[in-house]
Amino acid sequence: MMAEGVEDEEKWLAAGIAGLQQNAFYMHRALDSNNLRDALKYSAQMLSELRTSKLSPHKYYALYMRAFDELRKLEMFFKEETRRGCSIINLYELVQHAGNILPRLYLLCTVGSVYIKSKEAPAKDVLKDLVEMCRGIQHPVRGLFLRSYLAQVSRDKLPDIGSEYEGDADSVMDAVEFVLQNFTEMNKLWVRMQHQGPAREKDKREKERSELRDLVGKNLHVLSQIEGVDLEMYKEIVLPRVLEQVVNCKDELAQYYLMDCIIQVFPDEYHLQTLDVLLGACPQLQPSVDIKTVLSRLMERLSNYAASNTDVLPEFLQVKAFSKLNNAIGKVIEAQVDMPTLGVITLYSSLLTFTLHVHPDRLDYADQVLGACVKKLSGKGMLEDNKATKQIVSLLSAPLEKYNDIDTALKLSNYPLIMEYLDIETNKVMATIIIQSILKNKTRISTADKVEALFGLIKGLIKDLDGTVHDEVDEDDFREEQNSVARLIQMLYNDDIEEMFKIICTVRKHILTGGPKRLPFTVPPLVFSSLKLVRQLQGKDENPFGDASTTPKKIFQLLNQTVETLSNVPAPELALRLYLQCAEAANDCDLEPVAYEFFTQAYILYEEEISDSRAQVTATYLIIGTLQRMHVFGVENRDTLTHKATGYSAKLLKKPDQSRAVYACSHLFWVDDQDNIKDGERVLLCLKRALRIANAAQQMANAARGSTGSVTPFVEILNKYLYFFEKGNPQITVDAIQSLIELITTEMQSDSSTPDPAADAFFASTLRYIQFQKQKGGAIGEKYDSIQV
Repeated sequence: MMAEGVEDEEKWLAAGIAGLQQNAFYMHRALDSNNLRDALKYSAQMLSELRTSKLSPHKYYALYMRAFDELRKLEMFFKEETRRGCSIINLYELVQHAGNILPRLYLLCTVGSVYIKSKEAPAKDVLKDLVEMCRGIQHPVRGLFLRSYLAQVSRDKLPDIGSEYEGDADSVMDAVEFVLQNFTEMNKLWVRMQHQGPAREKDKREKERSELRDLVGKNLHVLSQIEGVDLEMYKEIVLPRVLEQVVNCKDELAQYYLMDCIIQVFPDEYHLQTLDVLLGACPQLQPSVDIKTVLSRLMERLSNYAASNTDVLPEFLQVKAFSKLNNAIGKVIEAQVDMPTLGVITLYSSLLTFTLHVHPDRLDYADQVLGACVKKLSGKGMLEDNKATKQIVSLLSAPLEKYNDIDTALKLSNYPLIMEYLDIETNKVMATIIIQSILKNKTRISTADKVEALFGLIKGLIKDLDGTVHDEVDEDDFREEQNSVARLIQMLYNDDIEEMFKIICTVRKHILTGGPKRLPFTVPPLVFSSLKLVRQLQGKDENPFGDASTTPKKIFQLLNQTVETLSNVPAPELALRLYLQCAEAANDCDLEPVAYEFFTQAYILYEEEISDSRAQVTATYLIIGTLQRMHVFGVENRDTLTHKATGYSAKLLKKPDQSRAVYACSHLFWVDDQDNIKDGERVLLCLKRALRIANAAQQMANAARGSTGSVTPFVEILNKYLYFFEKGNPQITVDAIQSLIELITTEMQSDSSTPDPAADAFFASTLRYIQFQKQKGGAIGEKYDSIQV
């Protein structure tokens, strides 16, 4: 049925165009021969094609545009006729003899345009006559296009200020009256369209009406272009008349479109000065009108107006724009009881944007808007509507974007209350936006109270809110969220030591509620912030008047408890690293018992929690490296810890790993900058033990695979021998080095050895180094001189 209807329309349109073109041809012939009577006859017949009721507005428009083009040619002919002496008044009367009213009125408007240009009669009289005569067409579509044609031909002939058709002092009022009357009649025709035809085609008619809306709206655009319409006339006459028509038509589509037109076409300063009148109409509109969009666009225009010119800001204060908009929004929400939550939030979001642009210094206004929004949302619980939650995110993001400073947002008491209405996922999104704002603007959060407030806002990322299901969380997203929290913790800083300690305690309180999944991300930055504070305190005397002040000991106690929480995760490797970092900091503060305690905790973790062989190798190197840098330990404590470290090294699973870890332990017995730690015998013992293990590894490889494997471990041990030889360890002799070189050479030449270019290159490089040291001369040269390579 639909397809048949479209095909029929195409046929009717084709027939209409054919008839129009045929009559236009005869009209052109008459115009060429200056035959006025035939020109009028054929033009009337041509325009009769516009009398059809069979076409949809879209198809009718195509027919109308062809007729419009022909009428422009006819108008040019009429002008030529008046130049040749034909009376325009007679012509004006002559066209009224056309048999049908629609062609008669099109011809009358065309001649009327020439009549006004001739100035033989006041423009206002001709326009008044034309607009009254057009009442003769009451069919909605035909009437709309006829009046659209009248508006088109008359727009440059209105008796406006500065126009050649100005006339007497009241002529501007006549121009306004003409446009307003034409607008009113067009709107009535447009609204009446909804009642034409059966009820089942209502949606189709609404679509057709929507296509025609610009014909009506053009009148308001013409009004806005009239120079004589100043603020006073707009306030006293134009706006009240237009709004009267808008309110009285009681049509949802018309009211929405025309309100939007008013906002878009008239100047911003006019809107500002007539806010009372414009806003007063809003509650009178139909409940189904999308008033939130209309008001949002009004506030957006006013916001842009304020942003583009700061000189107008006093005007906003003078007219109490914020108060009026706030009251109007409240009335609209009360009037439209069924307004969805999305509409309420959108209105307050627009009002907040307006407030931030116009009154950036009035945080109380911004808080008032948020408070009003909270009031309207109260009782609704957590929002499920996705669009509504997105709009809340937009609302809450506005202060961050305006001030680029979370510090300012924290002063808004209603800000956290709004966040309570977000669902868990959107709460996380908003928390991420807040953190990104802080990181982007490098905002400094410098007091414990502010940190407390901030962590209240981002609690969706800090801990599991009720109803969170871990399985639903994407691991990559979760990791990114927690990394952003970690970066945020690093941004919290205060030069005042006492306040910084309070900040650390506040952060700790919050992150420890985060559960085992979050702690590996959030504990490390807290630990390093605490260690940074320890460095600041380093060397400072403790307060002799009590323990109220912050001391390194107090911080280390807090750190011990904090790192211990990772054992419940479990994250033993991370905890071990942090214990060793803390031990190094305690070492720099000369706190031997504290450093020893951290090492003890690290060792316990190693023995009880770390079972993976690769993790054990890494942990062993970390322990050896940290212990080597420690200077605070006495002989007994150092021996205990060193003995343990060497024991761990010898118990690693793979022989090559054992060998490397054991020769690394040699550095524990020889520290360059500590004279009391230079035990050459134990260094040699470690190296010999490493050599034995490497040799055992070769034999095991030979037994298992039939080849001895790479000589790389031997070359590494040779390099350690050379290192300690240079450092002056008396136990490392030339003979020992020489025998090791020979051992490596023999192994490389052995039939059972596996070819290894990397090992060959490593060994060759080591020999070149020995040769280079020989050539240096002096004490070093003498040392190396007796080594044969």
